[in-house]
Amino acid sequence: MITCDTMDTAASVQQTLDLVAVGCQIVRITAPTVKDAANLKNIVAELRARGCLVPIVADIHFKPEAAMEAAKWVEMVRVNPGNYADSKKFAIKEYTDDQYAAELKRIEEKFTPLVKLCKELGRATRIGTNHGSLSDRIMNRFGDTPLGMVESALEFARIARANNFHNFKFSMKSSNPKVMIECYRLLVARLDELGRIGIIRSSRGDRGGRRRGWPHQERHWHRLAAL
Repeated sequence: MITCDTMDTAASVQQTLDLVAVGCQIVRITAPTVKDAANLKNIVAELRARGCLVPIVADIHFKPEAAMEAAKWVEMVRVNPGNYADSKKFAIKEYTDDQYAAELKRIEEKFTPLVKLCKELGRATRIGTNHGSLSDRIMNRFGDTPLGMVESALEFARIARANNFHNFKFSMKSSNPKVMIECYRLLVARLDELGRIGIIRSSRGDRGGRRRGWPHQERHWHRLAAL
């Protein structure tokens, strides 16, 4: 993943080329706003003009409209199911089955347009669950647990499947390796998909730690069953 401002086209192109030069086979670029997502057009155009054909992944949080724009220009759109259609309010609420079903319907209305666009354009999606950003809905029904992470991802996967869209993959990310491994085990018990094994570094100044799988690369893919 590059680290510069996505609106800085020259820096984004150069960092991408630098990653490819050391062996990266896929590069992720954040697109926090529609404006950033629109500039992916310029970044990708310049990369292709230089003969760089590396697939680009747009990293989306919070804004479905940014995902819709990004899908026009990149090979893959990564969404976080914890915040794609939800804003975290840290609310404590007991959902009835009907209320929960209504929430799922709302998510379907938010995510389906992206699914249909990706299907139309031949794009892929990555459903990337983060342990630290589960929705209030998931937290209140499943808790801060590996099961909650898996269910968060599967909510989005079911929407994709319902639209006959199968070009997606999962990632389960946690600063705790044991949580991450358990997530993948739970996920593979329910389906056979490809996933990215990634561990986010999380440490304080007095507790150094290097727990990240591949800092600026997304090139290692493993069959989940290998866990």
